This record gives sequence, structure tokens and C-alpha cells, in this order.
Amino acid sequence: MISLWLSALWRAWLKARAYRLLPLAAILLAALLRFHALGAQSLWNDEGNTLRLIQRALPELLSAASRDIHPPLYYLLLKAWSALTGESEFALRAFSALSGILSVACAYALGAALFARGVGTLTAFLCALNTFSLYYSQEARMYAFLALMAALSMLCLVKWLESRRGLWLLALALCNAAGLYTHYAYPLNLAAQGALFLLWIAAKREWRALGLYLSANALTVALFLPQLPTALKQLSGWSQASREALPLVEQVGVIGAWLLYGSTFSRLNQALIILTLLSMALGATVGDWLRRPATATPLWWRRAVPIAWLLIGVGAFLAFDLYRTENLKFLLPMQIAAALLIGRGLWLLWELGTANLVSLPEAMPRLIALLLGYGLLSTASQGITALYNDSAYARSDYRGLAAYIARQARQGDAVLLNAPNQIEVFTYYYKGDLPLYGVPEGLGGDDARTQRQVEAILAAHRRVFAIFWGEAERDPRRIVEQVLGERAFEIDTTWFGDVRLVRYAVIGALGPPRPIKA
Repeated sequence: MISLWLSALWRAWLKARAYRLLPLAAILLAALLRFHALGAQSLWNDEGNTLRLIQRALPELLSAASRDIHPPLYYLLLKAWSALTGESEFALRAFSALSGILSVACAYALGAALFARGVGTLTAFLCALNTFSLYYSQEARMYAFLALMAALSMLCLVKWLESRRGLWLLALALCNAAGLYTHYAYPLNLAAQGALFLLWIAAKREWRALGLYLSANALTVALFLPQLPTALKQLSGWSQASREALPLVEQVGVIGAWLLYGSTFSRLNQALIILTLLSMALGATVGDWLRRPATATPLWWRRAVPIAWLLIGVGAFLAFDLYRTENLKFLLPMQIAAALLIGRGLWLLWELGTANLVSLPEAMPRLIALLLGYGLLSTASQGITALYNDSAYARSDYRGLAAYIARQARQGDAVLLNAPNQIEVFTYYYKGDLPLYGVPEGLGGDDARTQRQVEAILAAHRRVFAIFWGEAERDPRRIVEQVLGERAFEIDTTWFGDVRLVRYAVIGALGPPRPIKA
């Protein structure tokens, strides 16, 4: 009798403790995935640009960042981080990995604050396993930190409206300023916050809160004001080299798939899509039948938080014609919003059902939740395996490229980089003595000058290692490759990820023909 009682007590204690430990398990899982093989892949072009920026002295960094398309906060933080951790691939990416882990923690806190701890736990697991989030948490760029600032600011807004404590409002203003100094896509999140506050103030009519909210936004603007002229100049000069002519329905489909299932899924089961949309619909529309203390934020408003965050963010992204595959990372914060809706839907299904398998109607909601959970976990598992092992998702291999050139180099050879900004990442790996040429110089556009530059290189060297990546932006008419093809002999082509290396022998340097027999 005593043993049965102790066994029941142990099971009850374990159930309660295990439930409390699940959020920690989600955060630990996020850490494991984000630090796994963090330095295994080579830095790619943009990460090389990041490295060279943070290696500059502070005034030079700020000056160079003003000519970049991104604001400087991430670079400043990474410069301080690298002073402590070093400049290895692992160290440079670890800051983003930490940002991704903290984003998962914020996702839990948001789900718990808006709905229930169970919702927060499910949301945290969904964010931890999503390969869209995971990929950018393993990159030395600012996108994981952008998602962290967006999630943290949304949490501050929810906490402030719930508690009216001034510290939460101050934190909201500071997080929003930090977000603006991180990436110019951050206003997508500000728009969602503004819409949510308007909904809240229309229902509550607490005009003092309106004044406080406007004051917080004024503080955000004041903090960002020194960067504003630079931001306007950078954005007005931002051009995108290529447009992806996809119908709007297909654009929405791709965005939805990345937000819900990650960026590395192979095929999606029709049933999984239906169950996912069902879960999101439940999370967005169904009320909460559990008794809860009265709160300052009504349930309909709390349900509106992930809806507005998701729809306004994606809607503005499409309305401003920002859709490019390379721009989808701007929507990384909205992955948390999608996870909140799915997480709440799963939680509602579980709470609605029972474990009574004898009565199928009673058990059906939980069975659906288990089926959807299994489908999401299976898809995530396949996507994570592909992310780590499939070359289609690997970054440009400048490490392997530099090693190859070092092995093949001879006296009289040269390296030509088209586009020229590749030199930042290439010289991180290449320590040889061959002369390096970035062509075309500057922003390109002067084809005659580019032709003269290539001809001068060919006149001075016997062989040329030509590295092509992103050349369409600086050399859209392919003048570099055209001159090389006309004035030199192509030996071979080798791909290192999406970077193309072409070896050329200079025709004039081959010398007179020699007979086979004397």
C-alpha cells in the first residue's frame, strides 16, 4: 500500500516537475542545434564583409558602415564580442547563435504571457527546430539579432500593457531603437506594434497610456535621429540586381512554408499543411475556456498579437515589392508569430481532448494534436539533417577555394575576383603571394574601363584564376568573362558551393608552338 502511494506521489511530482522543465529543454535544444558544427563551413561573402568591418578601428568602422546598406549596431556589438572570443568561424558566428537561443527564450516568454506556459513551451520548441531560424543563427550577420530585438520588444509591449510598469515601457523604447540600429527592415515590427496598440487603446480608452506610448516612441525616434540621414541615403541608393517573377500566390506559399516548416524542407504532405492551418485557425480564433484572473489585456487582443505581427509584417514585405529569396531573412521575426499561432492551436487541441481512448470523440482532439506534432517533428528532423549535410544548403566554400588555388599556384599566376568585394572573405583564407585583382573597380558600370583592366591583367600574367560570385550586380553585361574568353584559353571550371572558379591560360604567354619531334 505504501509503495503504491509512493509510486503515485513520484509520478505526480515528476509530471509537475517535467512540465516545468520543458521550457528549459526547448532552450537547451536550441543551444545544441545552434552550436552544432558552427564553425564547420567556410565564411561566405557577406560574413567576410562583416569580419573586415569589425577589424577596423571604431571611427573607420562607423565610416564604412555608413557606406553599407546596414546600420552599425550589430557590427559594434560583434566587434566587442570578437575582442573576447577571437575571429574564428565559430567565434564570429557564436554571437548569432546566442541571439537565436535568446529568441527561443523570448518566444517562450511571449507564449506564456499571452496565453499559457504550455503555449510558450510549444512555441519555444517550434522556434528551436525551425531551420529558417537555425540557419541565420549560424551566420555572422545581423538577422538572428534582428529577430531577438523584435521578439524582446513585442514582449515588452505585452508586459507593459499588462502591468503598466514604466520599466517595461522604457525597455520597449530602447529595444525598438536597437532594432532600428540593427536592420532597416525593423519598421515591419514597429508597424505591427502600432496597430496592436491602436486596437488596445480603442477598446480601453485609457488616454494616459496613449501619451506614454507616444513618449516612448518619441524616445525611440530621438535615439535613432543621428542615424536617420545616413539611413535615408542608404535606402534611396539601394538597388536589387534581380527580380523574381513569381505570382503573388506562389510568393505567399514560399513565405508561409519557410515560416511554418523552415527553409530546408523537401516535400510537404498535404495532410500536414491542412492540420497546420487548422491549428493556426484554432490559435487565432478560439477562446480560452480555462478560468483565469482578470487581465488588462483581453483575450481577443492577445490572440491578435501573433496575427497582426504575422500579417502586417508579411503584407508590408509584399506591398513594398521586397520579395526575393535573399530577402526572406527580413521576415525572420515573423517566424515567432507563426509559431505562437501553431503552438496555441496545439495546446487548445490537447486541452480540449482527453486520454480516454474508449470514447473516440473525447480523444480525437489529442490524437489530432499528436498527429500534427509528429508531422512537424518529422519535417523539422528531415530539414535539420539537410541543413547540416546537403550541399544545396551549404555556404560558399571560400576555404576550399583558397586551399585549391594555393596548391595550384605557379609563378606568374594571378587571382581575379569578380565581383571585387569577394576579396574580404578570400583573404581571410588565402595567405599566398599571388597578386589579387578586384574587377570591376568601384561600383562598376564603365565597361570600357573594365575591359582595359582585364586586358592589363592578362598582359602581365601567364595564368589567371578567375573567381565569379555575384558578378551580375557589378558587371551585368559580363565584360570580365567576355574579355577573358576572347583573350585567354579556359582550362577548366570548378564550383565551390555557389562560387565558380575558372582557370585561364593567357594565349599570348604560351610561346611559339614546338614540334612533337625535333
